[in-house]
Amino acid sequence: MPERAIGVFDSGVGGLTVLKEIQRLLPSEDLLYLGDTARVPYGTKSPATVRRYAQEAAAFLTRRKVKMLVVACNTASSVALLELENHYNLPVIGVIEPGAKRAVSVTRTGRIGVIGTEGTVKSGAYTLAIKKLAPDADVVALPCPLFVPLVEEGWLEHPVTRLTAEEYLGPLRHHGIDTLVLGCTHYPLLKNVLQQVLGPEVILIDSAEETAFAVAERLQRQRCVRDAAAAQPPQFFVTDVPERFQRVGGEFLGRPLPKVEQVCLD
Repeated sequence: MPERAIGVFDSGVGGLTVLKEIQRLLPSEDLLYLGDTARVPYGTKSPATVRRYAQEAAAFLTRRKVKMLVVACNTASSVALLELENHYNLPVIGVIEPGAKRAVSVTRTGRIGVIGTEGTVKSGAYTLAIKKLAPDADVVALPCPLFVPLVEEGWLEHPVTRLTAEEYLGPLRHHGIDTLVLGCTHYPLLKNVLQQVLGPEVILIDSAEETAFAVAERLQRQRCVRDAAAAQPPQFFVTDVPERFQRVGGEFLGRPLPKVEQVCLD
């Protein structure tokens, strides 16, 4: 088991922020990444559809004998995680519980904001996860759908992005939050703009970082950390033509992506 790869999947490129953090914490681990680019975004799909997509993605990775599944998609984590945990006899890590746990541990006032896709916010998964840990927490969750295309366009510091952030985050500032969970794997790339809009007193919770910590902790607890000097380069798979994924993904990782293979999940 320790020598097997970790399987990571997302609806597109956003989960690369999770992969990047896992690589940083666990440089000896081999990684397989699947981006379901033919069916992105998941955030506007019904829960039943997202569960089906997640099962197909997980099946693709488990056929390649991975030792762990990382659901690097907030929408899929919110509606499909339990089903995947029950179906597969291997660890399954989502992005919601790690982010919620960190938010509860750092908030000073109990006023916690969550931003994400429509699907993630509508599911109430972050609110439920936070309330489970801190029943008295005051949680405000808001969808911010325009952030994803802005990130993929590379407009991380663009004036349009700043104006969009001010519009979206206004209600959270008015509510007096002291902690904000970035409930979409695209959003860590907007940290600078979000921090400028909210002010330095608000703590930003990067779900990609927290998920990587959860992955490392689980592997160490189960003694499944790979004992090697260095890992092979990650293998990347997509369900649509790879050109856009390679271009945007290179910006996410800060380096050119190697070969990306197009596959069919049917």
